[in-house]
Amino acid sequence: MGGRRQAVAALVMAGALALATAGVPEAAQASTQVRTGAVPVSSAVAAAAYPPFTAPYKTLKLGAKGSAVKALQTRLKQLGYVPGSIDGRYGGATLTAVWAFQKIQGITPTSTVAKRTWKALENPKAPAVLVPRGRPDRVEVNLTKQVMVLYRNGVPRLISHISSGSGIPYTEYAMWNGKRQRFSGSARTPTGDFATTWRVSGWHRSYLGQLYNPIFFNGGIALHGALSVPLYPASHGCVRLPMHVAEILPGLLGTGVPVHVRGRFVR
Repeated sequence: MGGRRQAVAALVMAGALALATAGVPEAAQASTQVRTGAVPVSSAVAAAAYPPFTAPYKTLKLGAKGSAVKALQTRLKQLGYVPGSIDGRYGGATLTAVWAFQKIQGITPTSTVAKRTWKALENPKAPAVLVPRGRPDRVEVNLTKQVMVLYRNGVPRLISHISSGSGIPYTEYAMWNGKRQRFSGSARTPTGDFATTWRVSGWHRSYLGQLYNPIFFNGGIALHGALSVPLYPASHGCVRLPMHVAEILPGLLGTGVPVHVRGRFVR
């Protein structure tokens, strides 16, 4: 009897979700895991929030062009990923969105979009919620999967591939405040609960390199754009983002917003 009650409750919640997402931007509607008050709604219940999609099942590689690429880009954008311009050209921006999507779906990230990825695009999973009772507006950084999720009103608004701290201790020398100085550290992105603080528009020069549109959340550690965002942790401790993601993030992420960092990358 308990199972039947849960099933009925799930159907009611799914109906409520459909009403709640009317008029919500497509990236937010794409979530399969939302919050009502402080109670998380399961991915299975909220699956109806995804717009339907029929995949072309054409194998795509980096550099591909055409309608199948445009379908890929459109679907990724619907689901909250950031493929860049919907122009039918499979370039670097679309590649990082594909990587983020594949990682969330449990697919080893690759530049090739084939049957398994297309199938997942038809029936996608939501990002695992790291902080189930977190605030409706928050950022979750998953170091294990190397992804960042920006939640707005309790649903994923933006999902991105990242590269966090390498964990390899470093010692570097740089000109700072007019003299050559030595800088050492653990190159680790600390886990914990933080909040966004100050930011810089455009390029910001730090003693360890250049950061694009940095949004700081833990001392000198920031979410920022970088020219290199590989498929492994490579930074000195910051959370690197693809440049096109860092371009739009400041307009979506205010000051004082919680940033939750969880997990550990295993090489």
